[in-house]
Amino acid sequence: MSGTLYLVGTPIGNLGDLSPRGEQALRDADFIAAEDTRVTMKLLNHFDIRKPLVSYFEHNKYASGAKILERIIAGENCALVTDAGMPAISDPGEELVRMCAESGVEVLVVPGPAALVSAVALSALPSGRFCFEGFLSTANKSRREHLESLCGEKRTMIFYEAPHKLVETLGDLYDVLGDRDIALGRELTKLHEERVEFRLSAGYPKEPRGEFVLLVEGAGSENALNALSPEAHIAPGARLCVPTGLSVQPQQPGLAGFVYSRSGLGARDGLTVAQGVGVIDPDY
Repeated sequence: MSGTLYLVGTPIGNLGDLSPRGEQALRDADFIAAEDTRVTMKLLNHFDIRKPLVSYFEHNKYASGAKILERIIAGENCALVTDAGMPAISDPGEELVRMCAESGVEVLVVPGPAALVSAVALSALPSGRFCFEGFLSTANKSRREHLESLCGEKRTMIFYEAPHKLVETLGDLYDVLGDRDIALGRELTKLHEERVEFRLSAGYPKEPRGEFVLLVEGAGSENALNALSPEAHIAPGARLCVPTGLSVQPQQPGLAGFVYSRSGLGARDGLTVAQGVGVIDPDY
């Protein structure tokens, strides 16, 4: 009889947040699959848990996943953990879950902390509906396309970001989405936990340190792009919500309608503004 894969949520900063059920699941497992065995060892030592560890992370998820699955099918129980939070959420664990599902292996969840949910609760932004976008691509084109697809998204948007990329990401958000409210959760549940709220146009007011969760205001009935002057998002290349490489040329009818249909303005308003800044002939 095959064993079970347990998805065990681990603390995102404060070791006291490991649930009693999560602790028991780690004690009962035959072995533990960990994103970084060094990080998980600190958690296990804190709770005086002694279990075999195997490495399972992005760059070995196929080879290691196949070995883990083989052991589970043979009857062992495995606890899957990530460095912090819920495994399989913006995490290579989703591949192991898929492999188990395809093989008919039982997968059970032991819920635990999640940075994205904690950040939503702290954000003071609308939390009835939100969308999780994970980490943005490091490739400029993919990154841009991802953000452009969110121009009309009305729900609060959640992103994860590392400190060394934060400034660039905030700039890209402003370039593509316009000036919006943003809430940053930094080092959640840790000693230096912080929530910072500002407008994207203002930028993060200090040197980025620690891991960040970004919560960006969704597009409202009056889109956030309207907070900018017409010149700011049409004249200099119509950079907001326009696919990369598409430039604005004088007397190019229809382009302003495209830009404003993506940004939430009606065609008549888009035409009026476009005429005002010289993108379209006033007599058009």
